[in-house]
Amino acid sequence: MPAQQKKLIFCTAGVLSFACALGTAAAIGTQLWVRGTILCTTGALLVNATGPELHKFIGEIQYGLFSGQRVRQCGLGGRPFQFSFFPDLLKIIPASIHVSVILFCTVLIVFALVGAGFFMFNAFGSPYETLHGPVGLYLWSFIACSCGCLIMILFSSEVKIHHLSEKIANFKEGTFTFKTHREQFASSFWTILVCSLVHFINALLIRFAGFEFPFSKSKDSGTITGAVDLMY
Repeated sequence: MPAQQKKLIFCTAGVLSFACALGTAAAIGTQLWVRGTILCTTGALLVNATGPELHKFIGEIQYGLFSGQRVRQCGLGGRPFQFSFFPDLLKIIPASIHVSVILFCTVLIVFALVGAGFFMFNAFGSPYETLHGPVGLYLWSFIACSCGCLIMILFSSEVKIHHLSEKIANFKEGTFTFKTHREQFASSFWTILVCSLVHFINALLIRFAGFEFPFSKSKDSGTITGAVDLMY
């Protein structure tokens, strides 16, 4: 492939990696990871609410990795409540999983920036034969993509398996009991998915630029070596 086309491919991959780093950093600070509604089951059972009356007992909840807000509806209007995971909710959430999600988000940002730097270096500089060359480009892309996948798996298990929304909704609630009525992942969560796909696409761009996968050996070299061995 001509050198100009390789430079264009590496520049594109570098810009995408840098954009992913910025997108992940922005996603960490938002409350747009999960959105949903919560049902005040205690209030609904007290008045035997059904149909349109049930909407008076359905509140809202949204949260991110560090904070969030909920609006409780128990028949007397919405009551907003702000909360933070650190240190308020550490006793009721799976803290090890939550901290792991934040840690992998940080690692994703770091390796996305590292990958962007090496892509630009390969585009405008003279790449080394070790980690600055195609081996390093594959490595940084693979690590960043793996971190993105781990973030989605861990956070999904925290929300769905450990019922994170219900634990947050029932935080400091002695009389009323809340149940998740509807929940869905919001834009910040899908940003991590897009970043993972981008890093996977970057690995394909490296291959498209003409670099073989670094951990595979050429069959021709093995054939030549075998022929030389037979000669002796």
